[in-house]
Amino acid sequence: MDEQDRTAETESRGYDRRRFLRNAALGAGGLTAGTMLGGLGSSASASSLPRSMTLPRAARRGGALNVIALPPTWANYGNIISTFERKYGVKVNSANPNGTSAEELSAITSLKGQSNEPDVVDVAPSIANTGVAEKAFAPYKVSTWNTIPANMKNPKGYWYGDYYGVVSFGTNLSVQKTPPRSWKELLNPRYKGQVAIDGDPRSAGDAFGAVFAAALAHGGSLDNIMPGIEFFKELKDRGNFNATDCYPANISKGTTPVAIVWDYLNLGYKTTPAVFAKPSDYAVVIPSDGKFGNYYCQAISAYAPHKANAELWEEFIYSDEGQLLYLAGFAHPARYANLAAEHKIPAALARKLPPPSEYKGVVFPNQAQTNKAAAVLAAHWGPIMGVA
Repeated sequence: MDEQDRTAETESRGYDRRRFLRNAALGAGGLTAGTMLGGLGSSASASSLPRSMTLPRAARRGGALNVIALPPTWANYGNIISTFERKYGVKVNSANPNGTSAEELSAITSLKGQSNEPDVVDVAPSIANTGVAEKAFAPYKVSTWNTIPANMKNPKGYWYGDYYGVVSFGTNLSVQKTPPRSWKELLNPRYKGQVAIDGDPRSAGDAFGAVFAAALAHGGSLDNIMPGIEFFKELKDRGNFNATDCYPANISKGTTPVAIVWDYLNLGYKTTPAVFAKPSDYAVVIPSDGKFGNYYCQAISAYAPHKANAELWEEFIYSDEGQLLYLAGFAHPARYANLAAEHKIPAALARKLPPPSEYKGVVFPNQAQTNKAAAVLAAHWGPIMGVA
């Protein structure tokens, strides 16, 4: 890694989990949605928890599990945790729910030997690879290992992708009656003062994804994010860019009526009565151009105080039941292709999601491309956008 990449890597660690779904860390070129969702090769059929009977008895008697940085409203983690507790009688201790991926990794080493040491983490690929280098993780291959796409897992089992999201447009229809469906449409005067991203792309992963997606739609590539910065400068010059963070409350009250965030967040807002009284009040679309996605990774701490339950957690997360719980929270599970091929996705759940055709062409950058884009943003976003 050269000095520029090392700088970008360091700066990226401040991204917060509410916004952050960092980029793929494998391969020499960008990954496609087809690659991530297909190409699994031959594998054994998945089952609910095929390995549970071989796990240590301690795991099946109850006890505890320490998790960290898992907000209950993020990717359906509230339901995932409560279901795990009920199913196995394990008490889940959830620390620092809004923490960053970097804070998760730091907790593994800083709390080593203590009872509150994290057993498992859910981190960005860049942080997952750092964890492997620092020997912070214990290898473990779940029984559904062969159904996880090869480009979403460490080959030795030190980490594995659990779910991913795609940049989407959400529109509060009480304020804006015409939802945008492409990046070009966002330049229309009808969206004056309405288009918002989720913070500064130099520190917020959601916003980072938005700029990367805009670049793809305007002549850029996974190796060239600059057109995305230039697009947002034009959006600002036309008066359409709204610098306010698009938190759920800001979206619902109309402060930021057009919100560019991960699809699973927008779809969650759409179906949450506390945000929108009726799903029909909020439109969510995957843009027809500039389709960009990222994923998260599970890993077991090398110093896990409840190692058996950590393994049980991973078995549950990658079981059909666990993966479908992610999907119920509108996050795309790693094993989506396998579940679809075996007709295990309930029709009622599938109807709540955007049609698969909207995801055709989604791409995922590798780590070198991510580091390069982060460095370009760090150098040029402030001067071009006129912000500190």
